[in-house]
Formats: sequence, structure tokens, C-alpha cells
Amino acid sequence: MALVFLPALARMAVCGGTHGNELSGVYVVQEMERQRKEKGEGVLEISSQTICGLYIYFLNNSSLARKLCSPITDSSPYEVRRAQELNNLLGLKGSTDAIDLICDLHNTTSNMGLTLIHYTSSDWVTLHICKYLQTKITKVPVRVLVLDVPISDAYSLESVSKHGFSLEVGPQPHGVVRADIYIIMKEAVDLTIDWIHKFNSGTVFEGGDVEAFKFIKSVDYPRDPETRTLTAAIHPQLQDKDFCLLKRGDPLFLSFSGETVNYEEEETLHPFFINEAAYYEKGIAFHLGKKMMLTIPTVRVQKD
Repeated sequence: MALVFLPALARMAVCGGTHGNELSGVYVVQEMERQRKEKGEGVLEISSQTICGLYIYFLNNSSLARKLCSPITDSSPYEVRRAQELNNLLGLKGSTDAIDLICDLHNTTSNMGLTLIHYTSSDWVTLHICKYLQTKITKVPVRVLVLDVPISDAYSLESVSKHGFSLEVGPQPHGVVRADIYIIMKEAVDLTIDWIHKFNSGTVFEGGDVEAFKFIKSVDYPRDPETRTLTAAIHPQLQDKDFCLLKRGDPLFLSFSGETVNYEEEETLHPFFINEAAYYEKGIAFHLGKKMMLTIPTVRVQKD
């Protein structure tokens, strides 16, 4: 692929606490604020935001555009008010005034290592950042997850910006902060900022292949058909094996009566978000994805 020139990235927002009980992002943002006050502003304008209470409307509402534009009344839920405030602060979603890049920080109870979640497989900026992190971070696997839906239909915070991704780090219990998980997240944010500074300064980033996983579908726990209560848990051989290769006959669940439920599909896929605590209410035991290679072009900043 030919050399692609892209506009400089002048404004970036690092957001933590979108889900208020995922604490690494909260403390990363606080530390960034401390460092910014100590060292002063750089060339890149970085906004660090601690935000809570967006679970319902940013992440679980298919009519996002209508919610973001609907008039605020005295009866409007807090989540709608806060979502509109953030859209006004960081967007407007889909507009030329939207902030250049959002890095939204999350924790998961699943053994995901460092996972970067994207809505598109054709955003060269964020995919180059992923490629950069994959070459620089060695403590844990760095994986790229592509949901591949139109940004206009995307329903998470980073979709408000021109470019963006969610950064998931785990395993970490909700309401807890672990030093090892915090260190990984902070390193990923620092390297993202480092990449942007280099890109804006004229560094040419060579293209190539990026390994990624494309979301295929979700799998629920076995349940009682009448009460809908769980009848099995994740099998011990699958627990903590996020992104392993599932083959026909591999164990998925262990029933509470001691029986094993196996993977019966012919297609080999990769499970992730295995036994995520926040997904019990959604009816999701894990997601399944397919590994693929994305080819990205060489990029350089477009000079005025």
C-alpha cells in the first residue's frame, strides 16, 4: 500500500472511570493530572477526564444519536445528562469539531492482558498505535479486537472522537486496583502519547500486518429454561484462557451436577471476555472471535 498522509493529532482525551468500579483508569488519569501540573503542558493538548455513570446510555443504548440530541428536562436521567455533557465536551459525535482521539480506559475481570478495542478495521491512526504497542509492550500479550460496525452506530465513549479505542486490561476484580494491572495500563497510555508526538513531528511509520480478532458472536451460560438461573459455570480448563483456540470437543462449562458441556461447532474460534463479571446480567459467558491479519499502509503527518 502507498504512503498515506494524515492530519496531525492536536487534541487527545484520556478517560478513566466510564464504569465507576474499574479503578485502574481512575488512578492513571489522576497520575496524569499530577504529572501535567508538575511538568506543564506540552505541544499536544491532552485532556484527562474521570467520568462515571455512563453504563446505561453510552454502552447499552442502540438509539444513541437520539439520546445525545434529545432535549434535557427535569425528568431526564443522570446518565442522559452526563452523556450529553461529554458529547458536547469531546464531540460533537461525527462533527469536524470532535476531539482527535479518545483513549477510554477499562478493566475486566477476564484474563485479557492488554486488549485494544476498535469499531473499524480501516482507521490507520489507531491501528498504527496498536502496532506500536505490540512492538513495545512485552509484559503481557497486546491484542487488537475489531467490532467492525459503522462509527455512527457505535455506542461507546471513544466513538465520539475522530479516532479512538477502548483499552481493556485484566484480570482485575471490579472495585479493586492491582499494581501490575495499573502499570500495564499506564505504559500503554504513555506509549500512545509517545506515538502521537512522533507522528506529529514527522516520523514515518512503516505499514505492515497487524494481528487482530474480529467479534463473531456471544455465548450464554447454560440456564434453567424456567427460572433462567445458571446451571453451570465456566469449565476450569477454559477459565483464564482468553483468546485460546477453541476446537470441537473442548470443554466450555462444568454443570453444578458435575457434567461437562463441550464446544460442538466445527469452526475454530477464539473466546474472550471469559467469565466477565459485568456480563452476567447481559446473558454472556464469553464472546467468540476469529483471528485475522489486517494490512495497514505506511503513514506520515500531512504538513500544511
